[in-house]
Amino acid sequence: MKKSDRHAVILRLVREREIATQDELAQALHELGYEAVQTTVSRDITELGLVKVRGAGGRLVYAPAAGANGHRRQTQLAEAFKRWALSCESSANLVVLTTPPGFAGALAQEVDDAHLPHILATLAGENTIFVVACEGMTGAELAEELRAEFLAGLDIENDKR
Repeated sequence: MKKSDRHAVILRLVREREIATQDELAQALHELGYEAVQTTVSRDITELGLVKVRGAGGRLVYAPAAGANGHRRQTQLAEAFKRWALSCESSANLVVLTTPPGFAGALAQEVDDAHLPHILATLAGENTIFVVACEGMTGAELAEELRAEFLAGLDIENDKR
């Protein structure tokens, strides 16, 4: 398994379940068919910037760092686009991003966590994300902003249908 794939699965797991220890995370990965030793899980937690927050049951659990500093958040978002974005198209006030199957939710969450000023909301399916532009910005303008900021230098489809 590639590290980027494992990172996507880890992000999904900590958003869907309360995972309090590295052992619990390694076990959850194992249950999904992914093998990762404790040292790998530890490194992944650091690389993903996961933090401990109080879960619903009162215990401390892993979660993505929602309040990371701006530069770090932008770097994480750029990495997420690099890993998962396959295409970036626009229509009216929407941008449509496609990802490999199963990765739209992880990329949409990264976009949401970044709190970009021109994005009102995201809606993710299995491999497609609708990104809604804020009032006064067209989908084409937002798509161009995303391409310039996060997709520069990548071979991303830009179909004009």
